[in-house]
Amino acid sequence: MSVSILGQREQGQDVRTSNITAVIGLANIVKSSLGPQGLDKMLVDSIGDVTITNDGATILSQLEVEHPAAKVLVELANLQDKEVGDGTTSVVILAAELLKRANQLVKNKIHPTTIISGYRLALKEMIKYIKENLTVKVDSGENSLGREAIINAAKTSMSSKILGSESAFFSEMVVSAMERVKVVSEGGKAKYPIKNVNILKVHGKSSKESMLVNGYALETSRAAQGMPTQIENAKIACIAFNLNKFRLHMGIQVLIQDPSNLEKVRQKEMDVTKERVQMIINSGANVVLCTGGIDDFALKYFVEAGVIALRRVNKADMRRIAKATGATVVTNLTDYESSEDSFDASNLGTCKSVYEKRVGDYDYMFFEEMKNSSCQTIIVRGANEYFLEEVNRSLHDSLC
Repeated sequence: MSVSILGQREQGQDVRTSNITAVIGLANIVKSSLGPQGLDKMLVDSIGDVTITNDGATILSQLEVEHPAAKVLVELANLQDKEVGDGTTSVVILAAELLKRANQLVKNKIHPTTIISGYRLALKEMIKYIKENLTVKVDSGENSLGREAIINAAKTSMSSKILGSESAFFSEMVVSAMERVKVVSEGGKAKYPIKNVNILKVHGKSSKESMLVNGYALETSRAAQGMPTQIENAKIACIAFNLNKFRLHMGIQVLIQDPSNLEKVRQKEMDVTKERVQMIINSGANVVLCTGGIDDFALKYFVEAGVIALRRVNKADMRRIAKATGATVVTNLTDYESSEDSFDASNLGTCKSVYEKRVGDYDYMFFEEMKNSSCQTIIVRGANEYFLEEVNRSLHDSLC
């Protein structure tokens, strides 16, 4: 009885040839975008959205690749983007070339397994050679490279991108940003978290007017006009619930005999929120970030106390600010020991100054010199959406 296999089964040389054709086809797409003479690609999707890019990973992720072998290359480019940040195009071209050469060896009657073990051996030797002869540490010994070399590395990363002509300006900005976000761990190792550099895209002006801000910028303005625009030595409270009028939960029924008590219930609903706001103000907070909404009557108390309150702050931004200022994100005010509501001053983070500033058409809140780690913001200016997106990608590669 023969075993039936559903679907088609190909093996041997046919498969290898079809794999290599697919991979080379993919490499040829990105090949023309490599290097300083490389050209940008303009990709239009089914809806008509346009992406203009030079980044290999972006180009490949926009293509709808069906072939399994070509899919592996797309994943390879994405991994390179995640791990290293730059060199996505080179990875794909290199892999395709290795496959192409391997196919010729197979045609010369060398078994695939032998070729694979040969490649593995070559990889080990290559890494050894790079480690021994081609790497120079930046900060060790008397022949240290110093800052110049790092700037040149950042320039190289930009040379093939849209920023090539202004690489001197942007590389200086990128290196300064990365130097300032340095965090030394307990083991004494230096880390440079890329997430601490926030890139904001603002329409208008030329790319040369982009700037680096020593601090974190949020795309929100003050919740009310009566609030101060600047606060020194800010104490920051991060709140992850609504400061709207307190409503009883669904399904709770209140039976009222006397209509005059109805107003009291309404008043109490407002008082609960008022007490919450008062607790936060009493703890010494003078900047309040809230992920939910804040009602107008609650804003009144903040304005009277001279507190900056920001509503509907992005959760990711809030977590980052909480981490950098040493604040705790508070999800509710209930104190589990005494079952009373309370807001402890230990939940507050600190930061040297918080101020609102207008950039382009929008107001931004800037947080400068935070307690734990310094965040940097690069504000990118540019003519249109496509340009800003591409500058964002190039800067990310260069930061990496």
